[in-house]
Amino acid sequence: MIRRLGKKYQELAHSPACSNGCFCGDAAQWAGILSRRGFFLGGGAAVAATPLAFASFASPAAAQATDAATSRIPADLAKKVFDAIDADKDRLVEIYKDIHQNAELGFMEVRTAGIIVKTLGDLGFEVKTGIAQTGVAAILRNGDGPTVMYRADMDANAVEEATGLPYASKVRAQRPDGTETYVAHMCGHDAHVTWMLGLAKVMVENKDRWGGTLVLIGQPAEEPITGAKAMVDDGLYSKHGVPTPDYLLALHTAPIPTGYICARGGTVMAGTDQIDITFHGVGGHGSMPQMTKDPVIMGALAVMEYQMILSRVLNPLDTAVLTVGSFQAGSDNNVIPKEALLKLNLRFFDLKVREQMINGVNSINNGIASTYGMPKDQLPSVVMKGFSPPLVNDAKLAALLKPMLAGLLGEKQVIDEFPPATGSEDVHLLRGPHEKVPVAYMAVGVADPALFAEAAKAGKVFPYSAHNPDFRVDLNAIPVGAKVGTLSVLELMAKS
Repeated sequence: MIRRLGKKYQELAHSPACSNGCFCGDAAQWAGILSRRGFFLGGGAAVAATPLAFASFASPAAAQATDAATSRIPADLAKKVFDAIDADKDRLVEIYKDIHQNAELGFMEVRTAGIIVKTLGDLGFEVKTGIAQTGVAAILRNGDGPTVMYRADMDANAVEEATGLPYASKVRAQRPDGTETYVAHMCGHDAHVTWMLGLAKVMVENKDRWGGTLVLIGQPAEEPITGAKAMVDDGLYSKHGVPTPDYLLALHTAPIPTGYICARGGTVMAGTDQIDITFHGVGGHGSMPQMTKDPVIMGALAVMEYQMILSRVLNPLDTAVLTVGSFQAGSDNNVIPKEALLKLNLRFFDLKVREQMINGVNSINNGIASTYGMPKDQLPSVVMKGFSPPLVNDAKLAALLKPMLAGLLGEKQVIDEFPPATGSEDVHLLRGPHEKVPVAYMAVGVADPALFAEAAKAGKVFPYSAHNPDFRVDLNAIPVGAKVGTLSVLELMAKS
């Protein structure tokens, strides 16, 4: 069951959720949410009642607001951060465009990892490379204080970009199975890396104002939900000697207006499984199906019957999603293949629901294969590829960060009441055996406000969604995210 958090939550509790780390409803709901926070839709343009972050971060009033809102960060330090990142914007935007144009799939992020390694090494971080193939951990020790881990995921999507931007990705890459695909950053991980590099520079330049150990993680393969666990399994805390964090922070892009952020405690994202299922059969000539055992038919029946798990097995009040993202079988018109591969994705908020879904999938697979005469040793093969439990933000840590976020962006720009998303993450798996480390995962708006307003007027929930060929990051959001990340770290590490 989804826990209710107040009136605005009740308005949205049954609205569909998206996979971008924020939440969805219909366009009218979003217009209402944002108008209550000072964002008005009209005349094809967006206007904020309080100036949006990128227009006012560096003002003395903004710095004073950060201090007055009970943030631990002194006003003069906040202003130094604003000024430094504003001055660094051009460099950060060029880094972002470079990473965007040279997108890489999970566990193939060699070039992106190289940018992180060189940049952080030049800044004086102790850099550890090759963790789970392409993962990076960079450590900056600065006396007494907490150990704060900040993660940026590096991988892109197997999507052909259609934005038409001058720096659009045109990359094609070969997967491990030999197939070729377009690759593009349609989930904003290029911005995540850029924000982290901007954060690193400011933290080094202000070492006299904070204490503790900062650990920056360039994580591979978030998209398949395997990269964080792979880094831990490869000895992140043992072989590579990364110190155990006291706090774990991460940001993600969201297609809400630049200058807004989704941040709260509690469950914010669903758990997930990535499952490959192979139906075995007997191949043959398409003109003589009676001589075969057709795995295409078996797979097609399974695709339809899986949805019965959600509608007829699970409690209607339980949230769950089961998607078949790929069905691969055969290559010729007149040949019945011997195998069919289905790629499944599950989403859930309750591990008991997960168990029901997995049991249901296995029962359907075996029942269909048995009905078509497959012996026990040729029942469908199941490969559990990637699992992550629901992501739960620490309530105390979220409350600690909120005054800083309100002072930085404006109180109305901090969206702190929303239902969990059925999207998923693996950042919390970076904790490994240290499961009690508090996590704060926040979704930063990256949609051009005018573009968002136009989409809302047209009845769209968002101007684009994550993993869509038209996904894009407003370049004004580059310094915004860097400031959010830097001040979040300093809220935990700044000297009194």
